[in-house]
Amino acid sequence: MAAYDGLFQTLGLSDWCDQNKTDGPMTMAELLAQSGKKSDDTASAEPATSFWDTPFPSLDELNQSCKSIARTRDMTSWVEELFLSVKDTLKFVLDPLTQPLSWALDGSLWLFQALPWFVMIPLLLLVVWAATRSWALIGFVAVSFLFLSFIDHYVPAIQTLSIIFVCTGFCVALGVPIGILMSRSNALQRFAIPVLDMLQTLPTFVYLIPLIFLFSVTESKLYGIAIILYAIVPVIRLTDLGIRLVDRDVIEAADAFGMSTRQKLFGVQIPLALPNIMAGVNQTIMMSLAMVVIASLVSAPGLGVLVLRGIRNLELGVGLVSGLCIVLLAIVLDRVTKASLSRINAAQQH
Repeated sequence: MAAYDGLFQTLGLSDWCDQNKTDGPMTMAELLAQSGKKSDDTASAEPATSFWDTPFPSLDELNQSCKSIARTRDMTSWVEELFLSVKDTLKFVLDPLTQPLSWALDGSLWLFQALPWFVMIPLLLLVVWAATRSWALIGFVAVSFLFLSFIDHYVPAIQTLSIIFVCTGFCVALGVPIGILMSRSNALQRFAIPVLDMLQTLPTFVYLIPLIFLFSVTESKLYGIAIILYAIVPVIRLTDLGIRLVDRDVIEAADAFGMSTRQKLFGVQIPLALPNIMAGVNQTIMMSLAMVVIASLVSAPGLGVLVLRGIRNLELGVGLVSGLCIVLLAIVLDRVTKASLSRINAAQQH
């Protein structure tokens, strides 16, 4: 006897429960019972459930007493059927919109690997110098990449750097305008915050599930979209925060000088909010690097592939060394972005 048989009998719903039976897939226990056998967790004569042991009235528990109530797996199959019913329409709309991301990722990967190491590393050092003006940091970056090259991890490291470069660029190009719009509209901010909360707390593997149904595993946009969705949140939030924190007296002074809305945005608000925006870019880079490892499950190249190989083949050394290389790359990116942020702050104070 199921725990809630008496409840449905008391409510007079026994006939409804018997007439509207669901025809979902049977569990192993149901199959064994149908074949005349008993599973380990079922018995021919079950004792009555005590009040203390009454299970929570979940869908599966209620279904045991009333077959008209859907089970949990019925609900999940409905969600799957709903997604599959709109999959072709979504793919038709998203394919042309996301194709530039594939071109950017493929082109960046080709360029970063086509340039020899004795060209690529000096170019990276020039970028570091332009951003930080720090000889100590240039030395650290040079030693880091020479070490990665010495242990034969230069190619996967440069692949990972290429993916981060493209995805961070897309995050900034999309996230900064969204953050600006949020700062100008309280209604948009109230709508966007729950969406950003969901994107920030959703487990990283979940991003890949619907994308696998929409795009081919061989398409680079598959992992690119997953990385962007996961990493775009900080730059949106901190852009919105930075512009909202601009002193109202400064805005009033700009209005007194007769500046237009566009002039105030690019001449006052964005420059003053730049430290917050750069902090958001720093966090976006770190989150992109974290997601690159997960994206290796869907053909993303780079250091994540070596980590995945270490897990799959139980190669402890490969997994640990690759993980340490990711940490080293994260430290390099973090130090460079923070040094550039400090330089921006120092310039504003002067």
